Amino acid sequence: MKWSHVALNCRDLDATEEFYRRWFGFERAHSFPAGGSRIVFLRRGDAYLELFQASDGPPGGDGPTAAGTLRHLALQTGDVDRVLAGMGSHAQVTLGPMSFDEFIPGWRTVWLTDPDGTVVEVSQGFRSTP
Repeated sequence: MKWSHVALNCRDLDATEEFYRRWFGFERAHSFPAGGSRIVFLRRGDAYLELFQASDGPPGGDGPTAAGTLRHLALQTGDVDRVLAGMGSHAQVTLGPMSFDEFIPGWRTVWLTDPDGTVVEVSQGFRSTP
């Protein structure tokens, strides 16, 4: 298991992306359509930020949606199913497992909560592509 990323909810995706690019040296690694919006991954070395368009709606299975809040934190594994099996009943799944092969072949993710309700994404197969 290794660290993957932190997901942030943003009022303005473009302004938030520009902030982290200009002041902290992040570069765009990926951008994917998501409903009527998009998800943007920024990268600086091994550090990733995942940016979501904020909404006033209720929290989803992947975390809260309000602007300025942490949506979820994410860890990378070689096998999502093995992690879930190892956790047994301690895996309080809120969403998934889901496949994102249409964006990156082999990318698969599940979201669950820790004891305090923080959403934790456990993902396999995510990688930067040129």
